[in-house]
Amino acid sequence: MGVKYILPAMSESRPVQLGDLLRATSRSFYLTLRVLPAAVRPQIGLAYLLARTTDTIADTEILPVEQRLAALRALAERIAGSTGAPLNFSELARSQGLPAERRLLENVAAGLRLLAGLTPADLALVRTVLQVITSGQELDLRRFAGADGQNIIALEQEAELDDYTYRVAGCVGEFWTRLCRAHLFPTVALDEAQLLADGIRFGQGLQLVNILRDLPADLQQGRCYLPRTSLAAVGLAPETLWLPGSESRFLPLFHQYLDRAEAHLRAGWVYTNTLPRGCVRVRLGCAWPILIGLRTIAKLRAARGAELRQRVKISRREVRGILARTLVNYPFPGAWQRLVR
Repeated sequence: MGVKYILPAMSESRPVQLGDLLRATSRSFYLTLRVLPAAVRPQIGLAYLLARTTDTIADTEILPVEQRLAALRALAERIAGSTGAPLNFSELARSQGLPAERRLLENVAAGLRLLAGLTPADLALVRTVLQVITSGQELDLRRFAGADGQNIIALEQEAELDDYTYRVAGCVGEFWTRLCRAHLFPTVALDEAQLLADGIRFGQGLQLVNILRDLPADLQQGRCYLPRTSLAAVGLAPETLWLPGSESRFLPLFHQYLDRAEAHLRAGWVYTNTLPRGCVRVRLGCAWPILIGLRTIAKLRAARGAELRQRVKISRREVRGILARTLVNYPFPGAWQRLVR
């Protein structure tokens, strides 16, 4: 069940296991990855690590935006196979506060070698999803250039929010679906278009939960993913969300976005249960983030202004409880369906 895929280290004497980096960079996703079948685990794990690497580059705020954009473009070109030019991310690596992110950048060349070793079909899928993700990261860097706590920049229209959640997460649902379909149930009769649509909504729902949960931290950095037009419709602006007296107008709008995120995750639950019942590992790998997301939404619904200004999250104990309930209830279809009420 563990992840044993090896990255030949670029700057360390011992090889780096894919699972080591995944565990260090995302505890929640590592849970999902560990349960996936071996036929798709390496491709999904490698795609995640490369996406996490591009995200680390985009988030290195100590460096100028143009320098980060140049590094993103250089890595995107290597991922796409359009160039073989060597990458030098030593300055980026030294700028990282977290050791795991520094190791990601130090081992990027090894990850690219593994990418080149994928089958042509898998390589095309991984390249496609990473191209979409990096386009979203580049868009974000340009959109929020110059933003800070004194200069808040917001999305303007709802279409921009939908586009962003697709680029950085909805496309992952699409990639996941195509990869699992090809390797795990290629001949099963399914409504392919609906499965892809629900997979995209699944990813968008998870990203929207992250956006709503991280709203206070993003505002401190001058970023507002709630569109300005939607805020203006209830008499608010990004700069006034936390002002005294704003809560009565803000919370109903915030709950509308929670409703949207929940609807997306429920589409993800439909997606999960559309998969062949014999795909136990994939179903569990889908169910866990859905149930964690729904629990996070419930906590966000119960919070008020002062609480929302803190980062709302569920505890590790709650996560362990979710995992246990899915494992206990999976053999019983009725009990399994009741996990999402």
